[in-house]
Amino acid sequence: MSQLIGYSNFKHFLISSPSEYVAHVEINRPSKLNSFTKEMWIELRRAFATLSYDPEVRAVIFSGAGDRAFTAGLDVQAVSTGGPLATSGGQQDIGRQATKIRRHVAEFQDCISQIETCEKPVICVMHGISIGLAIDMSCCADVRICSKDTKFTVKEVDIGLAADIGTLSRLPKIVSSTSWVKDVCLTARGFGADEALAVGFVSQVLETKAKAVEAAVKIASLMASKSPIAVQGTKELLNHARDNTVADSLKYTAVWNSAMVQSTDVKDALLSGLKKTKPPRFEKL
Repeated sequence: MSQLIGYSNFKHFLISSPSEYVAHVEINRPSKLNSFTKEMWIELRRAFATLSYDPEVRAVIFSGAGDRAFTAGLDVQAVSTGGPLATSGGQQDIGRQATKIRRHVAEFQDCISQIETCEKPVICVMHGISIGLAIDMSCCADVRICSKDTKFTVKEVDIGLAADIGTLSRLPKIVSSTSWVKDVCLTARGFGADEALAVGFVSQVLETKAKAVEAAVKIASLMASKSPIAVQGTKELLNHARDNTVADSLKYTAVWNSAMVQSTDVKDALLSGLKKTKPPRFEKL
């Protein structure tokens, strides 16, 4: 495990490199079950925006420090004592207060969406308590795995609101059962690792957090060994296909690859396969 240059100034996240071209981002507030304050989600956006363009990084692992929780979601006490959602005795114009809240939510959404818009593939490793914001963030990841002790909940209806940071927009596109999505979102009931695997929310369940992180490092290292033009292009095209028609996606793919197939990565990979030599080492992107 080594430190990545330029990532030592993050207060709430530990960012290291477990293998070549792989970054590991850990939520680092275990004493509070890795619950989030506004300062943390602002910092999360900066971390993933930086990783997105870092040529030394080709794949990212995202997990939570400590043994008890990936994240318990929002730090409700911190949120209730500051910002537009804080309670106050004075009356405010409804339109102006609504505008403050809308801007607050939009900024929050943008910060969490940075995980999805990061050009590098993101593998989310969940363990223990994984509720509320945990679902929002993990839905933004490209691959999700967890340990068998993971306890999931889409918690928002239990605190009197509809989830608004991404779960209701992304979760129905991740799993195949709309009935199951509405079940867990409308009831806020908990579900475990086996159920998450059965519906396709996660692709692997490991015995422990350590083994889940180890599995993530293997996946990330394999991704990082491939052409970064190919991997990042594949992520872009898959995300575009999810949100657009087949016809539009085919056109977008044709335009995208009209440029990208001219890369030397294609030639190098093809020659390696034909000659049955070691996979080539691709240039940084």
